[in-house]
Amino acid sequence: MNIRDKDKKSKFYITTAIDYINGAPHIGHALEKIQADVVARFHRAREEDVFFLTGTDEHGLKIYRAAEAAGLSATELAAQNAEKFRDLKKILNLSWDDFIRTSDQKRHWPGAQKLWLQLYASGDLYKKKYQGLYCIGCESFKTEKDLVGGRCPDHQREPEKIKQENWFFKLSRYQEEIKSRIKSGELKIIPETRENEILSFIKSGLEDVSFSRPQKDLSWGIPVPNDPEQTMYVWCDALANYITAIGYAGADDVEISKFKHWWPADLQVIGKDILRFHAAIWPGMLLSAKLPLPKSIFVHGFITAEGNKMSKSIGNIIDPVEIVKKYGTDPVRYYLLREVSTSGDGDFSIKKFEDRYNGDLANGLGNLTARVATLGDKISPIKINFKNDLETEVSKVIDNIFDKYRRNMEEIKLNEALADIWELISFSDKYINQEKPWSLKDEEQIRRVIVNSCYLVGVIANMLGPFLPETSEKIKKQIKFTGPEIVVERGKNLFTRLR
Repeated sequence: MNIRDKDKKSKFYITTAIDYINGAPHIGHALEKIQADVVARFHRAREEDVFFLTGTDEHGLKIYRAAEAAGLSATELAAQNAEKFRDLKKILNLSWDDFIRTSDQKRHWPGAQKLWLQLYASGDLYKKKYQGLYCIGCESFKTEKDLVGGRCPDHQREPEKIKQENWFFKLSRYQEEIKSRIKSGELKIIPETRENEILSFIKSGLEDVSFSRPQKDLSWGIPVPNDPEQTMYVWCDALANYITAIGYAGADDVEISKFKHWWPADLQVIGKDILRFHAAIWPGMLLSAKLPLPKSIFVHGFITAEGNKMSKSIGNIIDPVEIVKKYGTDPVRYYLLREVSTSGDGDFSIKKFEDRYNGDLANGLGNLTARVATLGDKISPIKINFKNDLETEVSKVIDNIFDKYRRNMEEIKLNEALADIWELISFSDKYINQEKPWSLKDEEQIRRVIVNSCYLVGVIANMLGPFLPETSEKIKKQIKFTGPEIVVERGKNLFTRLR
């Protein structure tokens, strides 16, 4: 079964948040990239024109200070750490089409500065003196109500008191319009709980946002184009990546055409900690610049390690590189996509990981594929005529499960879509156990059962493609559909039990 919707042929632009490069990637970064990758692969399988963007956020005081502490220039530190995030493409088998770095003066800076000037031309940037509480960990100002016991709840440190003259963006001007766009569904926030959260935040009142820092205090960043004594702050710098990577600067006809084709984004994938930035500040900037808003923003939760929040001080940071080295890419992808609720929080536990590996992958998918390949290999190549060979019950079950799977994929309920696949795996095992092809005497009956079994595994392989691309291809190499026949060649076990 092909997962393409034959009636739909369109572009699909998907982005992830760009990662801050003050450290190496951890399992939380892997979760977001894998989720976005599954969605991108699903839309490619539907033969849509897909563009998948990710990248790194490289400016700011935290990076500058980290570089000083390491005896490096900010440029050197950014290059070193950005490469670690770029390496995730191979490690996690990601299919992104572009990787944007905010320190790229050719690709990113011109578009970010153009956006700034557009906001200025709209009358939405003004300069004023400001005194506030600044959390270096968050790279943002805090109000007293944001703090718990006088500390940032995310970084457990007291913010610094800063007095500066900065440029501010008139976010308050767009409060009602942003709220209206979200309520109407023009800007869809997924899941609904996050939509309610951002609407409540907007209702409490959007304040104007500091958009720059004095160059003397923050030299590592993009100069404000109409005020070189100021450096652009994260909002107009980092958030602009979603449009700078697709040609917003418009240096030539090719870039202009590229931007017009891809924008607006169809889906932006972010973590729950940056919802306010993406669903309030970013829409406000786009409205000011007279640009379309993204169609939807998907918000995922956090992942803990063995039940505890990941922390460098605790020493429980889960390195996806090491986990992949030990267990393989697809098992890591499977665990993060199945065990962790797609829009909720989840936990990474070695025991739960190994239980999922043995139970779902080795005993479940792996065992089914081996059973069918072993049966089929004995009579391969197998002549087929699906109109006559495919059993009504088998066909009905496939259609019902596939309909659920497609709905869950479209609604970005990835863990539920994986559960649909495993429901089909369970049905396939029961079908084989019920039919008992090894005990049949009639060759035609044997052929029919094996054809239906192969078809079931073939559908499973197609549905698995976005989730476990390497495993999907391995299955297709063992069970090949070549027009009027099935060629089956028993291969190595997909997954070897861990214990």
